Amino acid sequence: MAAPRSSARGGAKATKVAQVSWRDPRPAPIVLVSGPEEVCAERAIAGIRDYLRAEDPALEISDVRADDYAPGTLLSMTSPSLFGEPRLVRVSGVEKCTDAFIQEAVSYLDHPQEGATVLLRHTGASVRGKKLLDALRSGTGGGIEIACPTIKRDSDRVDFATGEFVAAKKRIAPQALRALVSAFVDDLTELAAACQQLIRDVEGDITEDIVTKYYGGRVEVSAFVVADTAIAGRYGEALVALRHALDSGADPVPMVAAFAMKLRTMARVAGQREPSRSLAQRLGMKDWQVDRARRDLSGWNERSLGLAIQATARADAEVKGAARDPIFALERMVTVIATRTPFGE
Repeated sequence: MAAPRSSARGGAKATKVAQVSWRDPRPAPIVLVSGPEEVCAERAIAGIRDYLRAEDPALEISDVRADDYAPGTLLSMTSPSLFGEPRLVRVSGVEKCTDAFIQEAVSYLDHPQEGATVLLRHTGASVRGKKLLDALRSGTGGGIEIACPTIKRDSDRVDFATGEFVAAKKRIAPQALRALVSAFVDDLTELAAACQQLIRDVEGDITEDIVTKYYGGRVEVSAFVVADTAIAGRYGEALVALRHALDSGADPVPMVAAFAMKLRTMARVAGQREPSRSLAQRLGMKDWQVDRARRDLSGWNERSLGLAIQATARADAEVKGAARDPIFALERMVTVIATRTPFGE
């Protein structure tokens, strides 16, 4: 079951660990699932579980948090049981792992337990665990790596959706594919779910009319696309996205609400240094919401965040009747947020 160690060709930086696609995962003594794209990572992790369970239904599955690690846990969970069932140990949060986990995991690479598959999930959100990752990528332990890089560009999302239908041997018209991707431009999880729903529900080829019937009314997604683009500081793209959303029938009121929700979350998280998990629990949020807000805060400071919140509050009043031109109110809000400066400067 172990993956063969490939030789490094191409200089000192070449990796010796085998690279495996998240669409076609396979087990090995050590499996590193790296990168921030959770949809792909979840597919890879589930695929390895299903692969091992198909080989032996008696598979023992254990879950470990590397950021809340009790010494000795890894060896205990990978050690053979009385009846020798195969073991799958899924380790999450390796990008936040403790020193104890790093030490024990690096040692484990030198002596992997027979019949055990250790799956390490590292989002790449930090360089924490670099010693472990470097050792694994050098070929130690006979491991493999399943990379899950961010899917951001339209072309990448099209490729992702195309892969969903190809894997299911389902045909979708090019116009239908573009319409589907456009409906879920800011949420790969929902795009994946939409692809699977069409694959399950639709007999025969998928046309643009079918996609429109299922997902033609997703105006609220466009609002968050505009907000994300403006918050990221991409001014020109944000104005284009705003105009596209409005031309598609977006209502200015929920548009402003999308901005307000994201900015409120950013303000709550700003300046907080505690781990995402504990902060999320204290604020009544999800871990991923805290992580997303922290990414959104890149390049922001107290002054620019205050300006953005004030601009959003003003736009909220204006689109609800305090001004004659709600479109201008939206454009001014987007300008302030995307440029992070007062309007007109």
